[in-house]
Amino acid sequence: MKTQTEQRTGLLYGFGAYGMWGLVPLFWPLLKPSGAIEILAHRMVWSLAVVGVALLAMRRWGWIRELLRQPRKLALTTLAASVISVNWGLYIWAVNNGAVVEASLGYFINPLVTIAIGVLVLGERLRRAQWAAVGIGVAAVLVLAIGYGRPPWISLVLAFSFAAYGLIKKKLNMGGVESLAAETALLFLPALGYLLWLGAQGRSTFALDDPGHSWLLAATGLVTAIPLICFGAAAIRVPLSTLGLLQYLAPVFQFGLGVVYFHEAMPPERWAGFSLVWVALALLTWDALRTARRSRARLAKAGASAATAATAATTAATAATTATTAPATTASEAAVAAEVAGGAEVAGAVHGAPEPPPTVATPARGPA
Repeated sequence: MKTQTEQRTGLLYGFGAYGMWGLVPLFWPLLKPSGAIEILAHRMVWSLAVVGVALLAMRRWGWIRELLRQPRKLALTTLAASVISVNWGLYIWAVNNGAVVEASLGYFINPLVTIAIGVLVLGERLRRAQWAAVGIGVAAVLVLAIGYGRPPWISLVLAFSFAAYGLIKKKLNMGGVESLAAETALLFLPALGYLLWLGAQGRSTFALDDPGHSWLLAATGLVTAIPLICFGAAAIRVPLSTLGLLQYLAPVFQFGLGVVYFHEAMPPERWAGFSLVWVALALLTWDALRTARRSRARLAKAGASAATAATAATTAATAATTATTAPATTASEAAVAAEVAGGAEVAGAVHGAPEPPPTVATPARGPA
């Protein structure tokens, strides 16, 4: 069971990760005229450079041998690398092609998809409020599909790919730096090969006359690595349901940037669809808070009962020990004691253990 300190640390990592992802749409347009695939390849190459420096500083290399000895874990890492590549590439393309709002919808839907994966893959049982939220989310997607004239495929692919990535990271249970290093190492050679091919074709934008553009492409390593390291650290410290709640931060920032900064259109049907999604998320949040309150109350009650039982057991053990070790009382002493006390009942009590004083159990404190 995770300690409270670990969970708090995980929450801080989660806030950092989703806050940075919420603001990242401001960065990708700076990389034009580079295309989405070229930017994606640079992300892979420079991310490995960043995490390699981090691993050198921390001197953490033992996990590599352990990973190579576990084919299942290596296969999951390869799958995670493939899934996140789809997510990265599509998101870059969406931002640089005027679809920031639709991309933000993908991360609004993502908590609902995460819950669905919890049911289908992990066998979790949903409460009524969660079922209602998922149903409202499905209705929202239908409304948006009618409004767009097509399914919001960008949103759906982003939502499902990132939910699947979170699930894989949960199963891997690796540190943030280590898991990102493994994923980018698997992606490094294909990405580098693509960049070299672009250069040979004269289509690479990395060697433009503007050195600032090259530095920005190299900075994709930092922009990619830092929030993903934070996310990986959060994923192994907090429950998957908590990650679903934290995911609200990123799409809120992205939606605001899409409407206010990028001035993307928001016709009535799009507002209607987004409103349904927000209702579903509000319902999920209310249900999560209510469940957390009830869980704390149950833990406090169980702790109080356990403390009372432990006190009673200790008292009984002390009484038994006293009865065993107490010196025998002579018959004459018993008679005198009985006469002084005024009855045979007290005489009988002399041969038994003294009655313990009443105790008051202190209720155990539940999780903060």
